[in-house]
Amino acid sequence: MESKKEIFADGIGQIHFVGGMVRFDYVTLQPGQDGAAPTPEGNIRIIMPPQGFLGAFNSMQQLIDKLLDAGILQKNEQAAAKK
Repeated sequence: MESKKEIFADGIGQIHFVGGMVRFDYVTLQPGQDGAAPTPEGNIRIIMPPQGFLGAFNSMQQLIDKLLDAGILQKNEQAAAKK
């Protein structure tokens, strides 16, 4: 069986465009001391060309649509009304 590396992230800390590339800075939440709220800590950066970013965005949108159809996610009507 082929070995694959898995990377975990709690979320994206920043997305920015520099030098013609889209850069995603992923973060994990690190526990605070003495019960303090966790703090995000950068752990990996993914860099891709704009065309790759667009393809990734389209793939994510398709997955969001499937999760909405399956009832796993629900639309936030209040957020949509603010736009």
